[in-house]
Parts: sequence; C-alpha cells; structure tokens
Amino acid sequence: MDRRLFIAALSTVSLLPQAAFAQAVSMDELLKPAGKLPDVILGKPDAKATIVEYASMTCSHCAAFHANTWPALKAKYIDSGKARFILREFPLDPLAAGGFMLARCAGDKREAMIDLLFKQQRNWAFVEKPVDALAALVKQAGFTQESFEKCLTDQALLDGVLAVKNQGQNDFKVDSTPTFFINGNKYPGAMSIDEFDKILSPIVGN
Repeated sequence: MDRRLFIAALSTVSLLPQAAFAQAVSMDELLKPAGKLPDVILGKPDAKATIVEYASMTCSHCAAFHANTWPALKAKYIDSGKARFILREFPLDPLAAGGFMLARCAGDKREAMIDLLFKQQRNWAFVEKPVDALAALVKQAGFTQESFEKCLTDQALLDGVLAVKNQGQNDFKVDSTPTFFINGNKYPGAMSIDEFDKILSPIVGN
C-alpha cells in the first residue's frame, strides 16, 4: 500500500484552531456546494427540517452518535419525511480523510460504508497498523486491494473531501466533531435523541 497519501495529507489535515462560536448561518450559504463533491441527502427534499452533520471518521464521539442516536433519529425524522439529513466530511486527520474517501468510492453504498467504519472504528482507527486494518475491513465490503489503493490515491477526491472540511471550518466556524446545523442553527456535540426531539418538534410537529 502506498502510504504517501497520508504523509502528504498531514500538511493539509490538521488539528483545528479555536474558532468563534456561530449561533446560526444562512441556509442558502449552508447548502452551497463546496467544490465538486456533492452532498448526499437522505430524506425528502422538501422536508421542514434540514440537519447537517460535520463528522470525522476517527472521532469517537461521532461513532457514539451514530451508534446511539442515529438509528432513532433516522427512523423518527428522516424515514418519516419530517427531516432531511446531510453528513459532511470533516476529517481531523489523514486516516479519517481516507475513510471518507473509501465511503465516497463505495458509490450508492456510501451510507452503509460510513455505518461500517463507525461501527468498527476501534478495530481500524486505533490499532498499530490502521491502514492495513482499514484495507482488511473494506475488502469485506467488496473492495479489492487494487480498488482500495486507487481510491486512496485519487487526488481529486481528496481535494473534494478537504474542500468540504475547509468550507465548514472557514465559513461556518466548525471547530469540533460532531457539529450539527438544524435549519441553520449550530449545535456542537453528540446530542441524544431527546435533545433532537426538543429542537425538531417545534419545527416539524409531533
């Protein structure tokens, strides 16, 4: 495996400086595309609530949200048509960038790949040889060694992932993961379903 991607990415994916807290942002600005990497939107296009999550694949709090809150949030609001959901890439390190790249390379299986990577996070992100562990994991989901390496050496894709991150950091003052925007209002931290209920109920009704 050519690991130059991760070495080169070290200069562009770094720990974040402290940023001013942004109470809210314009929905027009929030939904503006970042570069050439399109949002993947789950739920009805005309739903009353729009939830945007900025996450990192190596963030343990993000993994906890996707294990503990996401299933209930999806069932209650996304699948019911009350809200639409967008997960945006905000890698805090090169390994997280690689995970997001692999999810994009999975095509229409992107969401399943994200679920797998979060669910198995401890088995690939926090081990002695994470790249090898990541390769072994995604091969179970259909990748070959060739497609794994091709994906992780796609400079245009890496640039797209970093453009999404940079937009969140520079335009919306995202400085931690997970960070959520609900109809433009900013909520940092891995919220519970009860916390989502309090925010969403006045918007979408019961």
